[in-house]
Amino acid sequence: MFDYLIVGAGFAGSVLAERLATRSNKKVLIIDKRSHIGGNAYDHYNEDGILIHKYGPHIFHTNSKDVFDYLGNFTEWRPYEHRVLASVDGQLVPMPINLDTINKLYGLNLTSFQVEEFFASVAEEVPVIKTSEDVVVSKVGRELYNKFFKNYTNKQWGLDPSQLDKSVTSRVPTRTNRDDRYFTDTFQAMPLHGYTRMFEKMLDHPNIKIMLNTDYHEVIKFIPFKEMIFTGPVDEYFDFQFGKLPYRSLEFKHDTLNKEQHLAAPVVNFPNEHAYTRITEFKALTGQSHPKTAIVYEYPQAEGDPYYPVPMPENAELYAKYKKLADETPNVHFVGRLATYKYYNMDQVVAQALTLYKKLTDKEEAAKPVRPAIAGSTSLVEKLINREPAKE
Repeated sequence: MFDYLIVGAGFAGSVLAERLATRSNKKVLIIDKRSHIGGNAYDHYNEDGILIHKYGPHIFHTNSKDVFDYLGNFTEWRPYEHRVLASVDGQLVPMPINLDTINKLYGLNLTSFQVEEFFASVAEEVPVIKTSEDVVVSKVGRELYNKFFKNYTNKQWGLDPSQLDKSVTSRVPTRTNRDDRYFTDTFQAMPLHGYTRMFEKMLDHPNIKIMLNTDYHEVIKFIPFKEMIFTGPVDEYFDFQFGKLPYRSLEFKHDTLNKEQHLAAPVVNFPNEHAYTRITEFKALTGQSHPKTAIVYEYPQAEGDPYYPVPMPENAELYAKYKKLADETPNVHFVGRLATYKYYNMDQVVAQALTLYKKLTDKEEAAKPVRPAIAGSTSLVEKLINREPAKE
């Protein structure tokens, strides 16, 4: 009998398996339909010996010392600050948009104060910001919106930014200084030996059993367990009874090139040309030294593995129906991107899993029987300590 059956060996499932096994001495079975652990963060060495991320670039960044330190139990860190260039008007310019982006794009020599005035002069007034288009045009105006966001978002989501919730483009800042880092979090680093090695150490415990290439539908009737932690698509768990929650997927085309470096930055975005949205060069992320280089092209698509929940009001309403069912399902805990239909960064998934672990342990403590107090004002321990010594 397992204490917990965990469906999914990505961040959410693996963190909970590790905590429950090592801190609560629980017997855990973790299953995954894929042939590997690590979820979308899985990395491996290709045929040429280059460490690549199978499902596109995964850049770790967080403001949470607790999350950073927790994962640090299973990996050494390689300091890394992510930088991205965008191909616009035949030039490669920094993304997110900053002072250098504007100066290079328009052949100007503005200062930080002047670029702030420039943004104010081109920004459109939007009384109520609701959509992704609203977010961008209210900050940097229509022209920059068209150059950097409109077509990229269309490719990524298969929808015009005016149809998408404001949260999509709100994630991308606009800067008036020359800071060209994609993220500004306190902790920015990559696992020194890769994500898969980190997951292997996380799950290396006698209380944890792993089954790969396993669909939980096929084994759930045959495996005895007390509680389940589910990290897969919440609509799938409930047999799509309200309909299917929409996701965007990606196709990854990997290539190895017979040269040491291919890109001018770790990632180059292509908002306007090509069917793909970006190219990533993995050695720039991992710091690996190798005479060849490996890259990946990302092609957004409607069908395939679910990666990005589509942030539209009608989808939020549909998810609310599934959430109600999830909340009412005893002894099943839903955690992670797919189970909660929300796009989370890796650190947010780790934090969510650690929070659920605390709730589970708090619930277990609360369920323990309380021994009845012994009558009288003095406790049994005090009576034993204060009793008169026996007479010889």
